[in-house]
Amino acid sequence: MLIHPWDAPRDDAEWQGWLAGHDFGQLAVNGLPGEPPYVQPLHFAYDRGLGESSGHGEVVAHLARPNPMWPALDANPEVLLSVVDDYVFIPGPWQAPPGTPPEHGTPTSFYAAVQLRCVAHIVDDPAEKAHLLNRQVGHFQPEGGSAAVAVGEAPYGRSLSGIRGLRLEVTDVRAKFKYAAHKPEEVQDRIVTGLATRGAPGDAAAREHQLRRRGVWAAGR
Repeated sequence: MLIHPWDAPRDDAEWQGWLAGHDFGQLAVNGLPGEPPYVQPLHFAYDRGLGESSGHGEVVAHLARPNPMWPALDANPEVLLSVVDDYVFIPGPWQAPPGTPPEHGTPTSFYAAVQLRCVAHIVDDPAEKAHLLNRQVGHFQPEGGSAAVAVGEAPYGRSLSGIRGLRLEVTDVRAKFKYAAHKPEEVQDRIVTGLATRGAPGDAAAREHQLRRRGVWAAGR
């Protein structure tokens, strides 16, 4: 993923704050020899305070035992978790440089993206899987309402054998917020107005990003 200086996060807090509200992504696993990579959509829970050595935190998830990617994970535990959201298409006229015809503007995409490079640790111990699942449910369902997972106990104990847990130790992070932070104010104003007027899915979130990041590039130069 190409990250221009004006699209880079200001600090770790920026991408961590965004990731806290975006907990569905795609896990990319290197394929076995002669096979393409596996790409698995999944919900996950990210904990910035955990991690064995890197200081980048830890991701927990689980998948069904019949999932075909397990042999590839055993062969190479280095994986990439990719999360992309708040994406919109920006019409060319909105991006036209000041003093030029609208039709000379270049269409583009806006989006936020975080890529977590991780070392995967497969969890098969029943007690550890139960703990992992309870962490996930606590993240997604903090209001409660579901029974805790416990080995050998109803209603979920018998289901533990049908899944495998994943702890993803985050070793590196690449994040990008592509929202025209380097464009002249006139162009940024035009884009902000266009997003507000169009009101398509994703426009409100993209507009918030652009307003939040205005001046990031200018301040950092």
